Amino acid sequence: MTSAERMTKALWSARWQRRPRAVARAALLWAVSYAGFGLACALSGTSLLYHGGDPVPSGLGWAVVGVGALGTAASGAVVLCGPRPALRVLLWVVCGLAGIAAFSLLMDVITLMFGQGVDSWASAAHKVLAAVGAVLLAATARSGRRRPAGTTGTTGTTGTTSTAGTAGTAVRAPSAAPRAVQLGAWVATLAFVPYAAMKLVWASGGTFAGITGAEMLAVSERNGASGIFLALESWGLDPTALLAALGVFLLWGLVRPWGQVFPRWTPFLHGRRVPRWLPLAPALLGAATLAPYGVAGVGYAALATAGAVTMRRGDFHSSDDALLVAWIGVVAFAAYGIALTIAARSYWLRTRPAR
Repeated sequence: MTSAERMTKALWSARWQRRPRAVARAALLWAVSYAGFGLACALSGTSLLYHGGDPVPSGLGWAVVGVGALGTAASGAVVLCGPRPALRVLLWVVCGLAGIAAFSLLMDVITLMFGQGVDSWASAAHKVLAAVGAVLLAATARSGRRRPAGTTGTTGTTGTTSTAGTAGTAVRAPSAAPRAVQLGAWVATLAFVPYAAMKLVWASGGTFAGITGAEMLAVSERNGASGIFLALESWGLDPTALLAALGVFLLWGLVRPWGQVFPRWTPFLHGRRVPRWLPLAPALLGAATLAPYGVAGVGYAALATAGAVTMRRGDFHSSDDALLVAWIGVVAFAAYGIALTIAARSYWLRTRPAR
């Protein structure tokens, strides 16, 4: 990054930090739109929650109205009075609710990538709106904070910074995450091995958990899988296993120094710093989806194993087969989601501009 680029970035960051009301106006616009969207869905009877592809009759639309109203009150107060400690707390609460509402957005993105339809476009639009709101509310909650002039930061692991690009700022040198964070990455990587092996067995025509690859392919066709998905399956490549490999690549990019600098094989970008949002955006989306999905799934699988609940067999020949596959999947998602959350936080801290 050149001195001019560092100066531009520093000035833009400082301007954003010093203009909390401008950020709050964007959050206010979102909150009013979000409440209006929820009201329209509630009055029209449009379901925003689906379970197993079936709409769940609920008053979720009115809950969306409530979250939008809280966001309107909090961001509107920031516009009028500026950021106050109590308002920041309320903004973080609404941000958390919006993040919960955006749950499973990643699943919708994956299904659309392979040409499959989502359960409901209204539900998908709600998740997108909630995700946008979570970002705006977090930005509003963090706006207005100033660091002491002339202070500098460190990498958190080596205690070093690179040369300063502007007065009072410095670019941190690429650094690795602490050992505990890297250990979590190893755990998540190993947790995906059984999942990827299971998927590749089916993709290659083998049998696992009492169901053959041909039967799984028929299930995919019945569920509306796209031609790309079916073509990869016919070549012995399971698309979800490929996505798992990409996810592991993202995870290690967050914890190793090479994830902060473009590699040699990237034309025109070699040696330049990777923009922070580039790995953090998919990391936060994946963590917000997979961590709660995996943890809740582990809890349900544990209850099913203990006999407290009954595992639906779905497309499998028995509940025991479905439970085996569920354990493999939810353990991988839980370990990866938690590790991705920790790694994203570490990456965020290690790549903050030092001041």
